[in-house]
Amino acid sequence: MDSILERKKTRGRYIYLGFVFFALILFTLILTVGLGAMQIGCGKSLYILWGKLTGSILKDVKANAVAVVWMIRLPRLLCSIFVGMGLAVAGAIFQSILGNPLADPYTLGVSTGAAFGASVAILCNILFGVLFPTTAFAFTFAFLTLLLVLFIAGRGGGLTTNNLIIAGIIISAILSAGISYIKVAAGEEVSAIVFWIMGSLVARQWKHVFLVMPTVLVATLISCVFANDLNVMTLGDIEAQSLGVNTKQIRLLYLVLGSFLTAACVSVSGVIGFVGLIIPHLLRMWLTADNRVLIPLAALLGGLLLMLADNATRLFAGGEIPVGVLTTLLGGPFFLYIFSRKTRRQL
Repeated sequence: MDSILERKKTRGRYIYLGFVFFALILFTLILTVGLGAMQIGCGKSLYILWGKLTGSILKDVKANAVAVVWMIRLPRLLCSIFVGMGLAVAGAIFQSILGNPLADPYTLGVSTGAAFGASVAILCNILFGVLFPTTAFAFTFAFLTLLLVLFIAGRGGGLTTNNLIIAGIIISAILSAGISYIKVAAGEEVSAIVFWIMGSLVARQWKHVFLVMPTVLVATLISCVFANDLNVMTLGDIEAQSLGVNTKQIRLLYLVLGSFLTAACVSVSGVIGFVGLIIPHLLRMWLTADNRVLIPLAALLGGLLLMLADNATRLFAGGEIPVGVLTTLLGGPFFLYIFSRKTRRQL
């Protein structure tokens, strides 16, 4: 009886924490959508958002203020939320399915495939003057990279953790060499490729929101539905099969989900590091390893933290710096601190 009550209390705390994260996301979104080079104000920003959402006529509001809030800032903020959510969920998935707490959304080389596709599109735009869609190229090459990794791992003896990681490393190394060659071929225009690879949410539009939002929401929902099977998978294939879990199907399902999340996020934002590594790792260390709780909380916290990081680069930096640079600069030392603290406790 006591254990049942304790579980209910614990579940209640997790639900409360999820509501707190969600409320902070809404609060930050409303607070910062009016901030920037053009100070619009929270009240007027809310009025613009309400008018756009309800279709009502916006009186006494300049057209440029409406454009800044609705066409520039809101899509960027929404992209930061959903990219953060997708990377955090993908990190939680890969850490569980690969049995490696240091795994992240880029372990299988999908991000390198996306970066290679984006680099090809940018190079073609430079050389031929034809507008190739960078986002579409990035997503397509990320998906092709996933298929290639799965093919190589399957030929190497099955979709085991070691085979997947080795295949990802091989493909990532080859594509990284290809990206280096493209940088050389781009000549003086190489800055466009470098800026994209560093990860940025500058000039994101509604088309980017409509790409990443449904992918993240659907993949996160599916991940939550089958989260209990993912929990069982962490015990190992033999024990999972003895408990009635089809390990091949579940592993393939989560590999595809995690890779699609990564592909959608990277194609929109470029390579943003440490979000998918740190957030699920910290939640697993501080709260629980139960993926039924970990995945939704990681999604909310990931969206919140990446939005805060992007707002910091937009509002407080002297110039617009890529948010991927900030997440790496802050995430690297923070992760080293957590890792060293955990190591000292084990001694």
